[in-house]
Parts: sequence; C-alpha cells; structure tokens
Amino acid sequence: MSASRTRVVATLGTAQTLAWASSYYLPAMLARPMAAELGVSQPTVFAAFSAALVVSALTGPHSGRRIDRWGGRPVLMVTSVLFALGLVLMAVAGGPVGLFAAWAVMGLAMGSGLYEAAFASLVRLYGHDARGAITGITLISGFASTVGWPLTAALEHAWGWRGACWAWAGLHLLIGLPLNAWLPRAEQPVMATEGSATASAEAQPTEPPLATAVLLAWVFAVTWFVSTAMAAHLPGLLGAVGTAPGAVVAIGALVGPAQVAGRLLEFGFLRRLHPLHSARVAALMHPLGAALLAVLGAPVAAAFALLHGAGNGILTIAKGTLPLALFGTAGYGHRQGLLMLPARLAQALAPWLFGVLLAHFGTAALWFSAGLALSALAALMLIHVPARTAEPNTTPLEDIA
Repeated sequence: MSASRTRVVATLGTAQTLAWASSYYLPAMLARPMAAELGVSQPTVFAAFSAALVVSALTGPHSGRRIDRWGGRPVLMVTSVLFALGLVLMAVAGGPVGLFAAWAVMGLAMGSGLYEAAFASLVRLYGHDARGAITGITLISGFASTVGWPLTAALEHAWGWRGACWAWAGLHLLIGLPLNAWLPRAEQPVMATEGSATASAEAQPTEPPLATAVLLAWVFAVTWFVSTAMAAHLPGLLGAVGTAPGAVVAIGALVGPAQVAGRLLEFGFLRRLHPLHSARVAALMHPLGAALLAVLGAPVAAAFALLHGAGNGILTIAKGTLPLALFGTAGYGHRQGLLMLPARLAQALAPWLFGVLLAHFGTAALWFSAGLALSALAALMLIHVPARTAEPNTTPLEDIA
C-alpha cells in the first residue's frame, strides 16, 4: 500500500464518517427533541429528512459531472461548507419552514458529498485501480453510526439538540474542510495504458449499455430501499417476530459490525472476483436471512441481522465498483449520479412504505423485502461480465488501497 494512497483513503474515509454521522444518522437521535421544541410531529421531522434525500437525488448527477471535470477536491470542499451551513440553519430553525429549508441545504450537501461523490473522486484519481480505495473508505466510514449516534446523543445531552447541530457544523469546518482540502488535485483524467489490465477493463460490455444501465439502476434502487427500510424498522421487525425487548438492541447492533465484516470479505477474498460476482453473492444474503426470520422467528434473529448487514456492506462497495467495471472511467461521476438517482428516491420512500407494510401485514412484510432483493439478484444475473474483463483482479493486496 503506497503511502500517498493510504493517506487519501484515511483522509477521505474520515471525512465520509463525519459527513454520514452528521446527516444520514442525525434524525435518529435528534428527531424527538426537535419535534418537541419546534411544535411538530416526529414524522414531520423525518419528512424533512426524506425531502433532503429527494434533493440529494437530483443533485447527484450535476455533482458527478463537476467531479469528472475538476476532480473531487474542490467539490468536496464546497460540500463541507454546505454541510456546516445546513446544520447552522437547523440550529436556528424556529418552525417547520426553517426545518425544511435546513434539510434542503443538507440535501444539496448529501447529493454532492456522500459515497457517490467519494467514489467518483477516487475514480478521477486512480481510474480502474480505484476498487481497493473504494473498499478502504467504506471500511472506515462503516463506523459512522457507531461514532455518530453516541456522539450526537452526548452533544444533545450536554447542549441540547441545537447545540449538537452547532457542534457538528463546527466539526465540518474544523475537520471536514481541511481533510477534503488535503486530497490530491486531479490534474488530468487517469488514462489506461495499452495492454494493461485497466486498459482491457475499458472494453464495452456485451449488453447494450442502456439495458445494462437500467438493470444496474434497478439493483441500486432495490438495495437502497431494503437497506433504508431495515435501518428504520429493524427494532420493530425484531419485536414483531417475538424477540425479547432486551435483545432487540443487541441484535440490531450486530448489523454495523456485519457490514464491516462484509467489506473485509470484499477486500480480501472477493476482490479476486469480478465485482458482478461479489454483488450477486451479496444480493442473496438479505432474502436468505429474511426467509429464515419469517419461518423460524426470534431464534434466528441474530443470523438475519448478520446476513443482512454483511450483504449490505458488500453492496455498498458494489455501487462504486460495478459502474467502474462495466462502463469504464469516462464520465464516471455523472453516470454514477444518474444511476443512483432512482436509489435516492427509493431511499426517501422506504421508511414510510415499509412502515405501512409492516403495520398492515406484520412480519409478512419480510417477504416483500426478500422478493425485492431477489429481483435485484435476477437483474444482476441478466448482466454479463464483459469478455475481456472476466479475469479476476489479482492485484496484490498492498497495491490496491
């Protein structure tokens, strides 16, 4: 592992941890005190968060195009300021209008500063050699909830929810902005050398590109829907299958470590496979766990959490590596934004829709999430590994991150 690439992975991974902890994982800790002081319901707070996800979906393609042109450094520096601004607006919000305005700004930051932007930044720097770096930053930022939830809770306990927002805003300016400013400048797009493995990876896929893109967009939309639905409703789901209240939190806490374990598996054994194969393995994990939980109930709740978490961890990496392997580096950032647009919209819809299904059908809602995940697996099976990129990645471990 070269020192310069290690620095980039550590820098970007830390900045991503900060970004995720102070945005995506914020409402879980602050929705209740926000709602109480602003005189709105908790669902209204989550509706503002969902609106931010819609804004982020629309922002993604434009942000990706800027990264394709300028590299990730200037774009991510701007998003650090946007995150800080959104959090400051949240801290001074006096009612629902101010709350929605703050989350709209947060949506701009999320659409141009979370994983898709980070992946595009790495591809802009390293081309097809970015797979290991992509895995590296997801390994670090996989602990965003582990860090973010207790830190937000501690800040809220000490200074109230407004003080917590002010503190997160300060962290973006004092830590996030310098970290993103420390990223290398991308002077020229990385070009593959003739005869190299990266050059062969530039080959066009055997399917029509539009058909492959549609299938991939479906995979990403489905997997983000399932992931967000489980994140929002896992405690209620585990309780519905008869899990003891004291065990619900402990079992739910297994998802985070399982995600990291899945990413370590991708970093180790699965990196030798084309990312399409590792994505297929990962897409099977949620439906397998859901079927076990639906049939056997509470005794296999921990197994469900582990399978779902591991699959989700690998699929997070696949969202960055699959477009790279199938379409190449040219226009990666813009394409990534377009591919993830349906996923962001599905993510915004997931907490409400799965909550309705859970309220009406109980644990039978698991068959819905399992069926969606199997449809993603079917879509992945319809995508073929391009002939000239079918060889596994055998790059030594020390050279890929």
